[in-house]
Amino acid sequence: MSKKVIIVGGVAGGASAAARLRRLDEKAEIILFERGEYISFANCGLPYYIGGDIKDRSRLLVQTPEAMQSRFNLDVRINSEVTSINALRRTVTVRQSNGEEYEESFDALLLSPGAKPIKPSIPGIDSERIFTLRSLPDTDRIKSYIEDHHVKRAAVIGGGFIGIEMAENLIQRGIEVTIIEAAPHILAPFDSDMAVYAEQELEDKGARLALGDSVESFEAVSNEVHIQLKSGRKIASDMVILAIGVTPDTNFLLESGIEFGARGHIVVNERMETNIQGIYAVGDAVEVNHFVLGNQTAIPLAGPANKQGRIAADNIAGLTSQYHGTQGTSILKIFGMTAAATGVNVRTLKQNGQTPHVAFVHPPSHATYYPGASSITLKLIFNDEGRILGAQAFGKEGVDKRIDVIATVMRLKGTVQDLSELELSYAPPFSSAKDPVNMAGYVAQNILDGRTDVWLSDELDDLEIPDTQLVDVRTEDEHSVGAIPGSINIPVDELRESLHELNPSKPVYTYCQVGQRGYIASQILTQNGFKVRNLSGGYKSYKANPFKTDSI
Repeated sequence: MSKKVIIVGGVAGGASAAARLRRLDEKAEIILFERGEYISFANCGLPYYIGGDIKDRSRLLVQTPEAMQSRFNLDVRINSEVTSINALRRTVTVRQSNGEEYEESFDALLLSPGAKPIKPSIPGIDSERIFTLRSLPDTDRIKSYIEDHHVKRAAVIGGGFIGIEMAENLIQRGIEVTIIEAAPHILAPFDSDMAVYAEQELEDKGARLALGDSVESFEAVSNEVHIQLKSGRKIASDMVILAIGVTPDTNFLLESGIEFGARGHIVVNERMETNIQGIYAVGDAVEVNHFVLGNQTAIPLAGPANKQGRIAADNIAGLTSQYHGTQGTSILKIFGMTAAATGVNVRTLKQNGQTPHVAFVHPPSHATYYPGASSITLKLIFNDEGRILGAQAFGKEGVDKRIDVIATVMRLKGTVQDLSELELSYAPPFSSAKDPVNMAGYVAQNILDGRTDVWLSDELDDLEIPDTQLVDVRTEDEHSVGAIPGSINIPVDELRESLHELNPSKPVYTYCQVGQRGYIASQILTQNGFKVRNLSGGYKSYKANPFKTDSI
């Protein structure tokens, strides 16, 4: 007897599960309910359609109901909202667009309801000039409003991935953009010493940033929205994009008996099954195991949602598949720059009681003698055993493949030594003989092996300059252009002959431009009896760290 499977919600998790299940079981009856008109569309492409990089709207449609029905023999029912489930009777209640309701029975149920934008109770937030972006209809409304009202100024509330992507695409349309973020920096997966590179790029392209500030109220005044901030500042805008995060869209399940986590996400096991046998859940609405920390969390990403859909389908079909957690690998385009991260940042690790090691490197994207090389800033985070806990990178090119390589090593439970030993493809247009990933591994190994003791630029305020010796080992020309206050200049190539200028009873803090010459200097000094620490990432990291934006 064939199995009857109901799938609630399409897009990444539900649609991928439906396709996988059909490939595994040609006889199963599969019904996919979608409350909207679109069962599978490219959420991540929506800002780029608004900005004009994607010109053909139809390119956002990954699958149409007709195509899914034809290829996979599915019963696709759009404009059909599942309003409740009865786990005991094994039924769902469905409301059609005309308001009529009916029940449908199931043998197995897969929930992929996704998440909805957070819309806090702020005075004036229901203004018709305030938009959220989550679906194709949202996209159409924003695009039409911009064109119909000739929008010149926009405010983006929230500095996460969607907020930054929207800011970029609005600026590309010639719109003045203000980004308002309650946290001290944008892009929460990144540490502040890496997010600053993105903030600088945004400001260089004309964005105005209000960081560490939150909205107290919105007020419609004539054709504008006046935004009152907690700091007392007021911003006038033609429209507002609300992008402060998402919350699981699971209200229709509250009386179902399904277990929920502290933040309202569906609790599932490694098979993506809920506490009720035969009912599975995937995507942005579920809690997952964090691959690095081992705790329960929610990480709304398209890649994990697709994988979860496939694993749930496997288990519904009788196979044994397990989901081993999400590590949060993500990437973002910011004009001509790229920001990418995987694993956990230092801030989160410290909140979890850990004290990680950090290595900064600023290698070129490919061999410098081949035209077009640009610098990559790479931050590697690891523990005493050399296990990689996270990585963040920023640059013009080659960022994606470096983070992907590190993410792969992490998934295979590799160490920083593995990074140094990786044999990666090399030709001058693509990399260097020692790839940036190898370089990060070398630096991390040196730290763990005790060959170097590093310091970070945010420690500078704690340095007692009279009791320490801050030594810039760059050239005199470099030092004259810009240096850390209080430092003395002894170029590394002159250091052996200048040891008498330093007091061996006082610790020495060295730095160069990106860290390499500082490391060489630290080895010379250490082997001559000095106690030395070298600035990880060098002067370049120092220059980025104090960048504080206040462009309003």
